[in-house]
Amino acid sequence: MKKYSQQNNPKQKSLVAKALDLRVALFATALVAGALFLTSQAHAAALDQFKSFVASTQSAKGEFTQQLVKVESGVSKVSNKSSGTFSFARPGKFIWTYQKPYEQLLQADGEKLYIYDKDLNQVTIKKLGDALGSSPAAILFGSNDLEKNFTLKEAGTKNGLEWLQATPKAKDTTFDHIGIGLRNGVPEAMELRDSFGQVSLLSFTKFEKNPAMPAMQFKFTVPKGADVFQ
Repeated sequence: MKKYSQQNNPKQKSLVAKALDLRVALFATALVAGALFLTSQAHAAALDQFKSFVASTQSAKGEFTQQLVKVESGVSKVSNKSSGTFSFARPGKFIWTYQKPYEQLLQADGEKLYIYDKDLNQVTIKKLGDALGSSPAAILFGSNDLEKNFTLKEAGTKNGLEWLQATPKAKDTTFDHIGIGLRNGVPEAMELRDSFGQVSLLSFTKFEKNPAMPAMQFKFTVPKGADVFQ
């Protein structure tokens, strides 16, 4: 295993560029759905549904799909389709695995974030720190104090879902706002709109709320022979 600094290394720049593209999905990340709530919540306000979900969901696992939508000359074009699995335990522990179209792993143990590119056999390690604060990942992986970093408001009904809009309070974030679509107290979709007018769409399936998770599940082990950048 070799360790490198992040400066002046072409291979590292390639990995970081790739990781930043995927960050749209991760720090985002990524919401996972929870268990079904009472039928009376089916058409409740999105904010009420979402607060109930966050308060009752300490961990979860499931599958996700992601796609990027660009509008060019008034026409929407879908690209960068990907899919994989996830698991998380609040606060700050998660495993986000891309399986298609290529394999990549993003994993956090509550203190550090590890980005592993299987094709390059490279690992990038970053301090988790306050990175989750006003990022989309905070919605999924962070603490329950979302209103500290986001302004939350109702965003109406679309495609059978009640939508909530979360706008980061910080000025230096990549995202203008984040849409969260809920049904029966369960987040089923996310829309991440960045400052360039691009929209990342995420959907979640086969979720399981509060499953039993081994204590060491989120501990990252550097693959044999991998180059490590910090």
